[in-house]
Amino acid sequence: MLTLGMAPASAADPTHEHGAHGVTALKLDNGQKWKTDAPLRKGMANIKAAVQPHLHAIHENTLKAANYQTLAKRTTTQIAFVVENCKLAPDADAQLHLIIAELGAAADVMAGKDKAQSRQKGALQLVHALEAYGQFFDHPGWDASAAGHAH
Repeated sequence: MLTLGMAPASAADPTHEHGAHGVTALKLDNGQKWKTDAPLRKGMANIKAAVQPHLHAIHENTLKAANYQTLAKRTTTQIAFVVENCKLAPDADAQLHLIIAELGAAADVMAGKDKAQSRQKGALQLVHALEAYGQFFDHPGWDASAAGHAH
């Protein structure tokens, strides 16, 4: 089971490495991936397309602050698009909110809003969220491995 670092404080696991964030587990829909709609697929594909050209530099910690800033802006733009246009069943939507929260937190770190964390950590968090999306949501053609492990 994959866990992401977003939850109420009451669910916090003090051994988890996401600072003050707690842990809430994503889950499948009775063993199946959650259904998606076209706006969700478009927004997530756009985020993935924005990060992919920078994967090597992210992993090597050579990406410039301006590139992290641009990636953060593209991510928040796509999050807004998904939130505005995506219409999922309530249970799927609740699971998607875990991914969206992780993407938003990653964008904030990449934008330099959390001085305690490196922009690289935000980008790696973004990649992690994209991988989780691919594991838990039915997005035809989505290659979760391509989201973050191209060395």
